[in-house]
Amino acid sequence: QVQLVESGGGLVQAGDSLRLSCAGSGSTFGGYAMGWFRQAPGKEREFVATINWSSSRAYYADSVKGRFTISRDNAKNTVFLQMNSLKPEDTAVYYCAVSRLPGVVPVTPAEYGYWGQGTQVTVSS
Repeated sequence: QVQLVESGGGLVQAGDSLRLSCAGSGSTFGGYAMGWFRQAPGKEREFVATINWSSSRAYYADSVKGRFTISRDNAKNTVFLQMNSLKPEDTAVYYCAVSRLPGVVPVTPAEYGYWGQGTQVTVSS
């Protein structure tokens, strides 16, 4: 059974940094992209970043480009999201996910099949 567990969220001030981790178990996720999404209260879940299996391709939402960095450690089945220069509008529950198909690097939630339970990130002004 595939499980994804996020950690690293918390309450920080604007301008601070956080590093989110997502540890997977139950599969090696070989060939699959891993992504981060977020959902703020009253809003739809939105794409943040994604990375392919070999880490040769990574894509970011315009709102986080230049501030967030996604990376992965395949030996540990873990994906990370380094978040710098955090803003109040980054406040949301952050979810990691694994793509439904291998070899693709999707940016929509529907193209991801496994999800973690989420970790709260709150940025105060």
